[in-house]
Amino acid sequence: MKELNDKVKEMLNAELWWLGTNGEEPNVVPVGFKEIADDGTLIVGVLHLNTTLANLEKDNKIAVSVCGAKTMVGYQIKGTAKFVPDGKYADKWKAVSEKMFNGKMSTRGVLVITPEKVINTTPGPKNGQEL
Repeated sequence: MKELNDKVKEMLNAELWWLGTNGEEPNVVPVGFKEIADDGTLIVGVLHLNTTLANLEKDNKIAVSVCGAKTMVGYQIKGTAKFVPDGKYADKWKAVSEKMFNGKMSTRGVLVITPEKVINTTPGPKNGQEL
């Protein structure tokens, strides 16, 4: 597993994440129910994400992209993802989503993403370089 440095963690905590998967067709979606676990994996609460889950059944590779809209500083994390329907993080995001949507919607689990590469996507001479 690739360890995330403090700058990458700061960006992941501050900004929306975009998840990219490939299965029958490429798919990219924004996610807001997200966190960095203590062990360095990335956690995403699964509210809808139907195409993402279908793609991950065919190919568990995933890309997470994050970028500051004003600074254009950005990173792409490439790794693998696994859907986990219950447990500590699934319970947490279920409670958060039920409260947010007044019990009308709930997450159905989480994606646990294991980072394998971190790539600089900031425009400039270091763009495309692996950290």
